[in-house]
Amino acid sequence: MRRFSGDRLLIATHNAGKLEEIAALLAPFGIGVTSAADHGLPEPAETGTTFVGNARIKAHAAAQATGLPALADDSGIEVDGLDGAPGVWTADWAETPGGRDFAMAMTRTWRELEERNAPFPRTARFRCTLVLAWPDGHDEVFDGRMEGQIVWPMRGGHGHGYDPIFQPQGFDLTFAEMPPEQKNRISHRADAFRKLIDGCFA
Repeated sequence: MRRFSGDRLLIATHNAGKLEEIAALLAPFGIGVTSAADHGLPEPAETGTTFVGNARIKAHAAAQATGLPALADDSGIEVDGLDGAPGVWTADWAETPGGRDFAMAMTRTWRELEERNAPFPRTARFRCTLVLAWPDGHDEVFDGRMEGQIVWPMRGGHGHGYDPIFQPQGFDLTFAEMPPEQKNRISHRADAFRKLIDGCFA
């Protein structure tokens, strides 16, 4: 496994919240981060059919464009009763002409489970795949996951995306009912970042 050496890392995202979250995780290692938006990079088309495929597209595009090591992630929810859907198309299920509507996406998820008469518990998992890519084409991949189940109706006002219908294994609360700091300790993204830190930074 290749260790990260240097003090600058490009985060292949245009999401300011995600950049802030990653910057805080890497701060103890003295690493400064910038985003794809800071460098004026376009968002590459995510044409992959897997989480790792899309994360690789984003990480390598940013590393090639800037000559800096780049970190990208791709994440989503897999619902067993829907044969793993929406999976890599998690955000696409929320797309509308006026922007993303995750209440619509969650309603569709539950409706399709009902139409299939899916058995309970309606198991699912959140997944996050991180790819750290270097300008020479090398990369390291880290996969994080959080098992749980889909519940209805939606519960909680925290979080984002599908959090109000996802109850993580071993908890009575949905992700959206948890304080952000609790969710961030146990989430799929936290799992992937622990592996990244242990593998390339610690």
